[in-house]
Amino acid sequence: MPTPLADNILQCVQSLNPVFVDLINESMNHANYFDGKESHFKLVIVSPAFVEKRLVQRHQLVYQTVNHLLAQGGGTIHAFAIHAYTPDEWQNLSQVPNSPNCAGQNK
Repeated sequence: MPTPLADNILQCVQSLNPVFVDLINESMNHANYFDGKESHFKLVIVSPAFVEKRLVQRHQLVYQTVNHLLAQGGGTIHAFAIHAYTPDEWQNLSQVPNSPNCAGQNK
């Protein structure tokens, strides 16, 4: 199944020189899912660019790289969770937090 939005997001975040990046399409866990839907994403990214940056600054860096894609999605992106870590934080992390349930989650 083609994933044009996910592929473009991954390409854009490469500008942050990540040492690890994982973009998880969590759309299937939410209401009105159909094959190929790209509405809920979880980005896990580890980059030296985040060293000495507060969490909000890390998110701003990520949004600077992908905002044009989210805006052009025509409102198709319902959720974009960012988990941004420095390499040292990543090395000491035991687990990435789970995403919260969507109010309209499929049961």
